[in-house]
Amino acid sequence: MPESSRESFVPQGSAERPRGASADGMPTGSVRTDGKRPKVLIVGAGPTGLAAALCLARWRLPFRLIDKSIEPVKGSRAIGLQARTLELFEQHRIVDALLAAGHRGHAGNVMAGTRRIIRLDFDPLDSRYPFLLFAEQSVTERVLTEALAAFGHTPERGVELVDFDTHGETVTANLRHLDGRGERLEVAWIIGTDGAHSTVRHRLGIAFEGETLEQSFVLADLHVEWDLPEDEFHIFLSPEGLSAIFPLGGGRYRLIADAPDGAASGGEPPTLDECQAIMAARVRHPAKLSSLGWSSRFRINSRMVSALRSGRVLLAGDAAHVHSPAGAQGMNTGIQEAMNLAWKLALVQRGAPGKLLDSYHAERHPIERDVLRQTAFVTHMGTVDRGWLLTLRDRLVPLLTALGPMRNAARRGISELSVHYRRGPLCFERLLDGGAQAGDRAPDAYVEVLDGPLGKVPSHARLFDLHDPGSFSLFVLLEPGTYSMEGKALLPFLDSFRSLSEKMGGAIRIWLVADALRPIGGPQLSDGYGQTRPVFFLWRPDGYIAARGRPAADGAECLVFCTKWFSPGYVAGLVRA
Repeated sequence: MPESSRESFVPQGSAERPRGASADGMPTGSVRTDGKRPKVLIVGAGPTGLAAALCLARWRLPFRLIDKSIEPVKGSRAIGLQARTLELFEQHRIVDALLAAGHRGHAGNVMAGTRRIIRLDFDPLDSRYPFLLFAEQSVTERVLTEALAAFGHTPERGVELVDFDTHGETVTANLRHLDGRGERLEVAWIIGTDGAHSTVRHRLGIAFEGETLEQSFVLADLHVEWDLPEDEFHIFLSPEGLSAIFPLGGGRYRLIADAPDGAASGGEPPTLDECQAIMAARVRHPAKLSSLGWSSRFRINSRMVSALRSGRVLLAGDAAHVHSPAGAQGMNTGIQEAMNLAWKLALVQRGAPGKLLDSYHAERHPIERDVLRQTAFVTHMGTVDRGWLLTLRDRLVPLLTALGPMRNAARRGISELSVHYRRGPLCFERLLDGGAQAGDRAPDAYVEVLDGPLGKVPSHARLFDLHDPGSFSLFVLLEPGTYSMEGKALLPFLDSFRSLSEKMGGAIRIWLVADALRPIGGPQLSDGYGQTRPVFFLWRPDGYIAARGRPAADGAECLVFCTKWFSPGYVAGLVRA
């Protein structure tokens, strides 16, 4: 099914209201914050900062988003959007614009000389986006900026963070505007998303631990004429060095290659002739290069911070970690960090326990560490040119990746669908007969809507259409045709969560759903959530499962779990009104 033909659940009597909009025409979760004192200062308006701002806007938390650059990024820079990031963008209702502007890569190939040693296709992914979407970073930033504008917010450019100081529950930031004017701003929180040379990180004094690889690399966006498929990317390994080619659409490609001996990083950007010479020496396939666009030289840093939070200051994106571009993980990791952090910050600002913010480091830091290890390993294996590692790469790796489980793990890892928080603190898990567990990515599925926040209007829908990233979603799964019988039995369970939602500022939306009755191609409810009925799954705002269980047996205990972590006024087991 084409992504642009997504079905959605629209209640009767509200067809004139755009999905995601409130009665006054404002986007759901937005608020007009003119004149309101910002609670959060986001430093850095790249993809991570923009994603954080979009999430905070949905949670009605006033903020300012600044960037010292006068204009948005130009050029392609980070180009890969993974399936998991696209799923999250779908829930924020912005994926279609990216799909229209991007180019889909359905498979990747690794060549050693003339022999293909690895082929990885993404078609079997259990996602609506079984591909790697190649889109220039400037496009990703534009789409996020336009989405943010719908909430009445725009990045403030030409505004630089000079320094900041923390005093109790306040952070005082000293800003400098383009005209030289200084400004002192008091906020409750600072989020540093200001890149690898982060001012926020430097002011905190947090070490950026890791290494800089000795080998330098060249990068170029150019036109390539050859007869290889344009919906696949190609990595060429040879004694002369590594070359990787990623399609951008319309005959344009991104070339990344380790630089020839003696070519240092910095200095003049690589020329078209240099790129053509690299390809001619390393790629055993005729290719003619032309129309060189953006190009640069760089060295790979593999570094990360030891802590993502220091009091009321938090780090995300390149401010927290940098690594090899192998696998197109960096920008995606930063965007997902922003979405992990924003809802927690909003709830803590509403009065939820401060320990909720500690879960940001607990959940995301291990993922960052794994990304650094994996990208460093892949880069090292790609550039090895002798010895037993070369034999391992060219002989053993093809055998391993030919195995179904290994190939599936690789594609799920690259697409970031395998990211989970099962070992994190925000998991209420009860044994069921299958399906996604607490901490897992919440899978999409077709359902029949029996009841929900929009009224009792039975309708066909997808879970991704029902979920609002400005709230939690409590999905109660019933057998088809049992709503009238089960409804009364569920009332105590539902009423308890409605009461909790009120204390959280209406942060939980409750849906009663059943397996779709009419046959349709696509994910079914039982595929992702098992056969147990009735059962509940609590989705976090960032699209991961916080809790699952049976309403009668586990509902009361789950309520206590949610109260301890998410509700305002919780102190030592006592919930204050």
